[in-house]
Amino acid sequence: MWKRNRNRKTDQSQEHQEMSVSRSKLVHIVDEVTELDDLEGPLTMVQVLDGFLDAGNAAARAARHLIAESDGAPVVATFDVDAFHDYRARRPAISFIRDHYEDYDAPRLVVRLLRDAGGTPYLLLTGPEPDNRWEAFARAVRDVVERFGVDQVISLGSVPMAVPHTRPLAVTHHANNPDLVTEESPWSGEIRVPSSAQALVELRLGEWGHDAQGFVVHIPHYVAQLDYPLAAAELVGRTEIAGRLTIDLSELHREAEVRAEEIGRYLEENSEVAEVVAALERQYDAFARAEQSGSSLIAEDQPLPTGEELGREFERFLAGLDEPEKGEGEK
Repeated sequence: MWKRNRNRKTDQSQEHQEMSVSRSKLVHIVDEVTELDDLEGPLTMVQVLDGFLDAGNAAARAARHLIAESDGAPVVATFDVDAFHDYRARRPAISFIRDHYEDYDAPRLVVRLLRDAGGTPYLLLTGPEPDNRWEAFARAVRDVVERFGVDQVISLGSVPMAVPHTRPLAVTHHANNPDLVTEESPWSGEIRVPSSAQALVELRLGEWGHDAQGFVVHIPHYVAQLDYPLAAAELVGRTEIAGRLTIDLSELHREAEVRAEEIGRYLEENSEVAEVVAALERQYDAFARAEQSGSSLIAEDQPLPTGEELGREFERFLAGLDEPEKGEGEK
């Protein structure tokens, strides 16, 4: 084990010092965080930004779980959200009570200091994904990384995929350092996809010599509008391993069991929907067999239901889960 003073000032070039001064207004970092001064072992920062890579609210639920499982979660850095947030595109909520406003739900983009079950400290960056100034945001994150001596950043996300909920979750593991990738990617070749602030932060940190990796879990696209705690548990579990942390997952697993039972009951009562899921299962299994045999990565003669078809079939399902339970005698 090694020991390092997290609050030491690192040597920087004059150019980087000038850049730091110009960025100082974008993030305010607490001057003294004594809990990190004599930390033994690497320091991890988890990054979860709301708004894009979060099908099934998996990443957001994972972040809430990390905070709930920590003994305290003090804020150690605050970003200037006004510099990054488009208020007209994502209007914060506010309460109007009879004749006045109150309880404004101001967006916050912060870094919190958490501890795992064994007392090991780590950081969590959460808040709305910046709507603009991504490059400036990436440089501000760099300030946090270098100020606290962060050894690696782990980003979490989830995307909807044409997969059945009855099969194991697939996860894409990515990193700016190939030595961090511990499993074979499910993708081959190049795929052009819409970018995100998290993706840019990972890319830029690699260019600046800082390790960053991430996990994106693939969830059934017909439940993407629901909370899907099984995916949140998968993300937290991956974070445990990559960050060398210890985090209790029992609450997420309990939530996942309840959600699975709800989906199962609905399928039992709706044969047409069950047939759609069965078609996805056949597609998934055919793909897996083809991949294992090396014959083809494309399953033949297995029509895949479209997102629109699944969406129509599950409209009643989603509406039913959102409605409050009716008491006896109510219609």
